[in-house]
Amino acid sequence: MKTIYFAAVLLTTLGLAACEKQPVVVNVPTPVAVPGPAGPQGAAGTDGSQGATGATGKTGEGTTVIVMPPASTPAN
Repeated sequence: MKTIYFAAVLLTTLGLAACEKQPVVVNVPTPVAVPGPAGPQGAAGTDGSQGATGATGKTGEGTTVIVMPPASTPAN
């Protein structure tokens, strides 16, 4: 009876010892880039041309009819 417990403890110990351990990760801080002095300003760009205007829409051709459903009667 004691050998079964001993075998179970031995197998558990070996199983836990065989687990893969995670490597230690060290995060090195990245250096912060400092902007240098501003360079000379470039030449101004040209203005764009205006695009074509859209066509005018047509006026309505009919009448819109809205049909309301009949009101429900209250239940007594």
